[in-house]
Amino acid sequence: MADLFPRAGSTKLGYKVEDVDAYFGRARYVYEQPGAAEELADFDVRRASFGLQRGGYQTPAVDSALDRLEVAFTARIKERYIAEHGQDAWMQNLASRAQSLYPRLRRPAGERFAKPGAMRGGYSAADVDQLLDRMTAFFDQGKPLTADEVRAASFKRRSSWRAYDEKVVDAYLARAVDILLGAA
Repeated sequence: MADLFPRAGSTKLGYKVEDVDAYFGRARYVYEQPGAAEELADFDVRRASFGLQRGGYQTPAVDSALDRLEVAFTARIKERYIAEHGQDAWMQNLASRAQSLYPRLRRPAGERFAKPGAMRGGYSAADVDQLLDRMTAFFDQGKPLTADEVRAASFKRRSSWRAYDEKVVDAYLARAVDILLGAA
């Protein structure tokens, strides 16, 4: 069987071939099942993770494919939801989910997320706040912002008193990406 993705060099680390092949095989099976809306919705692409091995699949190639897979799954879920409930119901569902993001967007800069534990660093609060300001402008003024921009956001590391806890920020941004993909 041919490789699904380009390989890292024999001395470089890449994603474990067996893990990636199994994951994408399962994703294809779930995606192609007619009427399996629950299974499709439960297939969480964003939480995919793979072991590392020398000569494995190049991580950027696999990560890019995961992004495309997430878009495809979201489009399929949206398509099925609209077919069953209508476009207006989809937009109401999306608006309801977007409302869950608002409380943090309304908090003052520097206070939007929990601080990391003592002696631990985290994402720069200023960098995260800047992205959240863009999200506020998207929701309130219709300024452009894409799921890819949120996904690609990177934040400097800061000491605990100038940082936000990474796990909390990541979970919040994952919800934002879901909403942005659904709006596309």
